[in-house]
Amino acid sequence: MRLLSITLLLTAIGAHAQTIGQNKSADAPSGYTLSVRSQLVVETVVAKDKQGNPIGGLTAKDFTLTESGIPQTIRFAEHQTLPSEARPVAPAAKEEIKVYKQLTRTQFAPETPENLRYKDRRLLALYFDMSAMRPGDQLRALTAAEKFVRTQLTEVDLVSILRYEGGSVDVLQDFTADRNKLLSILETLVVGEGQGDGESIDDASSADTGAAFGQDDGEFNVFNTDRQLSALQTAAKMLGQLNEKKSLIYFASGLRLNGVNNQAQLHATVDAAIRAGVSFWPIDARGLVASAPLGDATQGSPGNAGMYSGAAAQANQAAFQQSQDTLFALAGDTGGKALFDSNDLTRGIVQAQQSVSDYYILEYYTTNPTLDGRFRRIKITLNGYPDARLEFRQGYYAGKEFSKFTSVDKERQLEDALMLEDPITELTIAMEINYFQLNRAEYFVPIVVKIPGRELSLAKRGGADHTLIDFVGEIKDVYGGVTVTNVRDNVNIKLSDATAAELAHRPIEYDAGFTLLPGKYIIKFLARDDETGRIGTYQTTFEVPNLNKEEKRVPISSVVLSSQRVDYKDALYNAANAKDQAKAAAVNPLVIDGKKLIPSVTRVFNKGRALFVYLQGYEQPSAARPLLAFVSFYRDQTKVLETSSIAVTPTVSNRLEPASFNFSINLDQLPPGEYNCQVTILDPTAQKSTFWQGQLMLTAP
Repeated sequence: MRLLSITLLLTAIGAHAQTIGQNKSADAPSGYTLSVRSQLVVETVVAKDKQGNPIGGLTAKDFTLTESGIPQTIRFAEHQTLPSEARPVAPAAKEEIKVYKQLTRTQFAPETPENLRYKDRRLLALYFDMSAMRPGDQLRALTAAEKFVRTQLTEVDLVSILRYEGGSVDVLQDFTADRNKLLSILETLVVGEGQGDGESIDDASSADTGAAFGQDDGEFNVFNTDRQLSALQTAAKMLGQLNEKKSLIYFASGLRLNGVNNQAQLHATVDAAIRAGVSFWPIDARGLVASAPLGDATQGSPGNAGMYSGAAAQANQAAFQQSQDTLFALAGDTGGKALFDSNDLTRGIVQAQQSVSDYYILEYYTTNPTLDGRFRRIKITLNGYPDARLEFRQGYYAGKEFSKFTSVDKERQLEDALMLEDPITELTIAMEINYFQLNRAEYFVPIVVKIPGRELSLAKRGGADHTLIDFVGEIKDVYGGVTVTNVRDNVNIKLSDATAAELAHRPIEYDAGFTLLPGKYIIKFLARDDETGRIGTYQTTFEVPNLNKEEKRVPISSVVLSSQRVDYKDALYNAANAKDQAKAAAVNPLVIDGKKLIPSVTRVFNKGRALFVYLQGYEQPSAARPLLAFVSFYRDQTKVLETSSIAVTPTVSNRLEPASFNFSINLDQLPPGEYNCQVTILDPTAQKSTFWQGQLMLTAP
């Protein structure tokens, strides 16, 4: 569950300045810089006579192409010959299949002048959305793909296999005609993998789970649907590296939009497919469905009044229809065709196969290279063939510079960046992750993200009076690849002269909190300066231990080192409303007596400020007995300072009652330098102890 409190603060820790650029001196030699921008546009054209037969032998001079009414010079024209009745590849017996090592990739092998591997070939990409299919649907989809590869693959077909799960699109097999390689990949895909990211319907037909806490279903579904559409967009862009026509056969158990919240991403996905020359051929892996009015045995009873008014049955049917409507829109807008309500899923692949016949590839450099994001309408005619029928895309949207991005474009950019395997590191980001036990099952996990203020001061230099910082992140289970929770936020910072000067020397810290169960997780977090478009990414794995199983040592939380304690109500920015602040303060262990402790990410402290050390112990004795804790500082393996011990007696209760240790340490007596900080926790009665160590840097005031 994402905690309600999210805070942005200016910290007091200094940051080194960075030189971004320098002006030339008066006597520096002058020079000229020539900047040229060109944009290559690729069009595929199907040319047939009035009898429907392909027209061959055409060259670039036979076509007339205009973009927004302006004639364009066609630089290249190539004919792709694809016989409508190509011979099938000889079938392979199952025992002949060899198991090839499965290596995931993030791109397709390009075509080179020396190796025209895609010429006169039909390109079919089998795309399996494992996050959107239940195990039974996955089995049907894989079986259909195997049947096609075994019995209906022809000599002109090249097939690739893509898989989406765990937030990434992987190329399991590049385009190939090797039946053994394709079958090897299909037969080694695990049914049941990638589960957990599929939608959970939040309406009158939803099961009553009785959960007291949890991610808001509506917000979570919007995020997951965007991720599925964004994954399709990524696949289309990957295929767009190839100039030929591409058909993406999309196996999924429906795809349901959440009102208008996913429309922007849907349009972006369709636009990317059109621009890349990709047509979507969705196949509903659920097959022919006859569902019970109130849902089948895979979901619990709604348990609400909708069971008796008919609202639950109506919502259940509407959700199913909406999940197919999205697939229909994806197909219709990109030139493909969706397959619904059929148990023979292979028909959908065959339809995509038979739809691609002879066509021409035309390439030209547009005379309008401006990246304004506007629609460019294309018209193509054939000289000397007045009765010819031409099929081609009617236009495309030009790219955009960040300064011309709309709010929708910016949202898509963040989603794309979140899905990239190679992180964008234009902004510097550091993060600290801690954990505190809330009860026998749940743990509060606060995160603190630090961004150097000098990065944002660039917006002020550009004349902006404010800057918007966008944040997006997600936490996944490492082993299952399931998205557990996510965060999407933004902060508007006013850039007065005083604030801008302060930002140049101090970092900004953004903090949020989540409620998680014990386990191992991976977090990916992005921040973007909305004025300059610069993005920073932080990604790491972390573990929330199960402290209930700790028997040999005293179970403790993370140890937080800080030099800041601010009034909870006086934070520079808080995303929670007034009603939620009280709830957040009650849950957050770092809020003590109305003051919020801000963890230090860099562990750099100033001698002129106090060092706060905070932790919790979770020893639950049957009778009252104290826990002791003290802090020691070492330099060159020599103890230089040790605090007095603090004794805390946990309350004897059936509930979890943590013992909180809060140290305030004066560092004036220590010289600047690096130190090892050790926190020791003792249970003298049970003769148990725990030691925590960490490094810190002490600087002069």
